[in-house]
Amino acid sequence: MGLGGVSVWQLLIVLAILIMVFGTKKLKGLGGDLGGAVKGFKKAMSDDDSTAKPAESSDAR
Repeated sequence: MGLGGVSVWQLLIVLAILIMVFGTKKLKGLGGDLGGAVKGFKKAMSDDDSTAKPAESSDAR
C-alpha cells in the first residue's frame, strides 16, 4: 500500500499521463518554480522568526 491507499503502480500511471500531457520541459519548469516558492517561503519564515525575537525581548523590559 502506498500513500493514502494509492499504490505505486497508480502513481506511476498518473506520472506517465502527466508527462504525456504536459511534456518533460514544462514539468521541469513547474518543479523549479515550485521549489523556488518553497525556498522563498522558508526564508521568509526564518527571517520573520529572527526579527520577532529581538522585538519581543525589548518589549519585556
